[in-house]
Amino acid sequence: MPPSTRVFVAQLAGLPVFGPGGESIGKVRDIVVALRLDRKPPRVLGLVVELLTRRPIFVPMLRVGSLESHAVALSSGSVSMRRFEQRPLELRLIGQLLGVPVQLTTTASAAVVVDAAMERTRSRDWVVSRVAVREKTRRIVRRAPIQVVGWQDLRGLGPAELTGQAIRGSQQVLAQMDGLRAADAAVILRELDAALRYEVADAMDDDRLADIIQELSEDDQKEILAHLDEARAADILEAMEPDDAADLLSELPAGIQERLLGLMEPEESAPVRRLLQYSSESAGGLMTPEPVVLTPDATIAEALARVRSPDLTPALASMVFVARPPQATPTGRYLGCVHTQRLLREPPFELVAGALDAEMSRLRPDASLADVTRFFASYNLVCAPVVDDEEHLLGAVTVDDVLDHLLPDNWRDDGLDEDEPAPAARGVGNG
Repeated sequence: MPPSTRVFVAQLAGLPVFGPGGESIGKVRDIVVALRLDRKPPRVLGLVVELLTRRPIFVPMLRVGSLESHAVALSSGSVSMRRFEQRPLELRLIGQLLGVPVQLTTTASAAVVVDAAMERTRSRDWVVSRVAVREKTRRIVRRAPIQVVGWQDLRGLGPAELTGQAIRGSQQVLAQMDGLRAADAAVILRELDAALRYEVADAMDDDRLADIIQELSEDDQKEILAHLDEARAADILEAMEPDDAADLLSELPAGIQERLLGLMEPEESAPVRRLLQYSSESAGGLMTPEPVVLTPDATIAEALARVRSPDLTPALASMVFVARPPQATPTGRYLGCVHTQRLLREPPFELVAGALDAEMSRLRPDASLADVTRFFASYNLVCAPVVDDEEHLLGAVTVDDVLDHLLPDNWRDDGLDEDEPAPAARGVGNG
């Protein structure tokens, strides 16, 4: 069955939630959205799921694999087990929207909200596109029929009306950041005074804050992490890409570093600990331990499905790596890679083993930044495998991580200075 692209939220209430392996997780209790100040449809952030232990947790939409009429299935990836806490400019659709009085802009008639429809956009986000309302009437025998209208066709759906709170300070900043790319949101966060910056960070959900922290300078990263209590700091590190989390932890005193690693879930801290063994100026320190890895008996169709994942950066989606089991890094014996362009030219039922590029050179984990730079320039790549002496795939280096280390330390704050040497020349010269 193809994934649903429009779902009415009342149908989700009480639905069972299953994990990636089919295990029972709990039940859907609500849907959380981010309200906007410009009256545009709110973006769906995720689900409130009541665990079997009756604890409510928040599950981001990126972790929802499918929404069906009978159940919700989660995709792979970690989910915070912290108790759900609603934040400013957030609204629970079932608990706070249904039953709200509104006014139709077309007729000025009074109505009440009876349901709302979530719809998936081209960017794979979910928004509340439509609202089901019933007009208020004085008729006793028959009720007015239900109408389904656009979010913008109703008055009374502003943040102040729905939450009963004035929108100011951090809430205005969060509204301004809503829908922005993490890099653009990081620019706004960096320009705030310290008190407001901390207030905004406290109000953000973990995944969003992790994405934005990854786009800040090291000094700003350490400043925000130091503001957070250690339990939440560990949650933020879990939500970050392992290589970015390792880069940030490497800048912290050993005692704090070890405490935060100890607070992280073992499966999340393990790849970060491996990366911390390498110099930040080496291929091992630059790599991500989570590239797309397949076994040789996987089909071309499976490989294409993996590179379509919205969680992948364009660089990581540029190729898949093929290795003997296990597929988690460090893998079994590395066999080669298949470029996504090659995948698009092959029949979907063929095996990836038949499309392998087994001749492409590999990076060793101790390769210097200068060596990595030359490697990318020589082979015109945006992603490259890192393999140890025993032919285990350890991870992959992407061109964005290389550029991040070649640019001046303060490039996020000030950009390139006219007197600064060209990044490539400085990086290679120091090699």
